[in-house]
Amino acid sequence: MKKTCLLMSMMLLTTSLAGCSGAASESHKTAAAERAEAAATTAAAAADYYADGSGIPAYSGEQYLDIAENRTVSTTEESMLTFSLKVDTAAYSNVERFIEDGQLPPKEAVRTEELINYFKYDSEVVFGDEPFGIYTEVAPSPYQDGTYLGMVRVKTPEIDKELLPPSNLVFLIDTSGSMYSHDKLPLLQESFSLLTESLSKGDKISIVTYAGSAGVVLDSCDASDSAAILTAINSLEAGGSTAGSKGIETAYELAQKNFITDGNNRVILATDGDFNVGITNLSDLEKLIARKRESGIYLSVIGCGTGNIRDDIMETLAKNGNGNYSYIHSQETAQKVLVEEMGSNLFTVASDVKAQVEFNPQNVKSYRLIGYENRMMDNRDFKDDTKDAGEIGVGTDVVIMFELELAGADGVEYKYQEQQETVGELTGELFEVRIRYKDPGTEKAKQVDRPFEVTRITTEPSSDFRFAASVVAWAEQLRGSDFAREYSVDQMYEEAKAGLGKDQDGYRIKHLMLLSRYGKLVK
Repeated sequence: MKKTCLLMSMMLLTTSLAGCSGAASESHKTAAAERAEAAATTAAAAADYYADGSGIPAYSGEQYLDIAENRTVSTTEESMLTFSLKVDTAAYSNVERFIEDGQLPPKEAVRTEELINYFKYDSEVVFGDEPFGIYTEVAPSPYQDGTYLGMVRVKTPEIDKELLPPSNLVFLIDTSGSMYSHDKLPLLQESFSLLTESLSKGDKISIVTYAGSAGVVLDSCDASDSAAILTAINSLEAGGSTAGSKGIETAYELAQKNFITDGNNRVILATDGDFNVGITNLSDLEKLIARKRESGIYLSVIGCGTGNIRDDIMETLAKNGNGNYSYIHSQETAQKVLVEEMGSNLFTVASDVKAQVEFNPQNVKSYRLIGYENRMMDNRDFKDDTKDAGEIGVGTDVVIMFELELAGADGVEYKYQEQQETVGELTGELFEVRIRYKDPGTEKAKQVDRPFEVTRITTEPSSDFRFAASVVAWAEQLRGSDFAREYSVDQMYEEAKAGLGKDQDGYRIKHLMLLSRYGKLVK
């Protein structure tokens, strides 16, 4: 029934979206001219928004890490890139919050890879002895003429809930005065209640709160005693300052005391990130969490609220705590993060995961990694197993997208070098993707290599590819990037619609609705 309603809404949106991009619809214009004008209007509106800062003052207390957008790199300059691989989805939910409130997000709130990885993907993945399978696809870019998009999907298999190891979870909940509003502590209480009801007998729950100081509310209660856990959760009240670092110390001590060997030992920090007592400096918090991760206890971060969000702190804590970062702004997003995706968010199957892609200069003239700016690593760090990297969990989809300019694609004739004029004349490998990882709790790394042959380039991309490509264009427009300025909201919508695929959970259809709202904001 839920999906049927969404489908009906989608059909209504399809008939009304034409006005979203703000393009004039004069009968004498050609369809191509109308699309070009729509794209220019969309891009100009987004650029003007970021130039004059309109809309941002309502959220002026929010802070985000800077993002220096990845540039296009010639393979004669460097043919290899390396980055840490993990799944965070906070940016998508946060962007959704802004748009639903009738505002565009600040561009630093848009982490492109998190928008792509918010969704599940359907293409068949072959699993072997590794804890994940690798899917690759290359097709012409729908928004940059003369270029191609590469898609790499790293997928871990689903595991029956009954086969998951027991959990030792510490809910570390911010109860300071800033958490009073309905979209903060009250929403977190609903969210942790949902998670509690989805856990099993043998799972242990502890609760630590922090305001002016930290305190233990519940110590290692079996999940089967849900009444006691829910009573403790619902008794929490907001008030006082924010001694976040003290709360972190207390939560890790409790997790260590109740440590389950071969179990899932994790602190789940829920906050708006506004630490103002104890350690408050971002660099010092990073060092604190980096020390704690050596204990074998993971840290997941759940952000919430509006107006004073310290996204920079929450992203940094999750990155250095071997965990993930999610943002919730409704009970629906809480259901997605803590119930539907509990396995991928709470149960790690591969640690210190790094991705490396090497492009063949004979076939690839230039490339650009899309997103992952804050997770880049030196190429020499790929095989340095002392370097910390990302974690991926049960049933996780991690998607990597990059833009390619193939050799001979510029149509220029060279005197001093050989050049193939068409893709059909290229031969051999286009690139090789390498994934290096450790089994949780071990120090010896393993590596999987997957080359991609030129002959596998397709002109009929999968629905997954088309949907992800649309999300890429949207994210880059939200960031005011030059790379997708000529792509209109109508085109994004149609590409995403063509890529709906199975959409069993309905999130792709909901994304179409969000695109419609975005179109009205920039028309």
